[in-house]
Amino acid sequence: MENDVLKQLGTRIREKRKTNGWTQEDLASSAQIDRSYIGGVERGERNLTFTVLCQICTALHCDVAALTADLPDIAGLPK
Repeated sequence: MENDVLKQLGTRIREKRKTNGWTQEDLASSAQIDRSYIGGVERGERNLTFTVLCQICTALHCDVAALTADLPDIAGLPK
């Protein structure tokens, strides 16, 4: 399940980045994170810390709640 959640989060980060018209390099520079790390986050390969998530959200001009709403998305379970 952890990997699924990380992939969902990574997809949301990628979508937000692309909405902003940014490359991974642009996001990495703005968030002060290595570009290869951003790539790993977007692919769901990195279990990022809350601090790194905050850096990414600050760079994307969104709050953490906007990217993590309804995560984990577990179908069929009551909320």
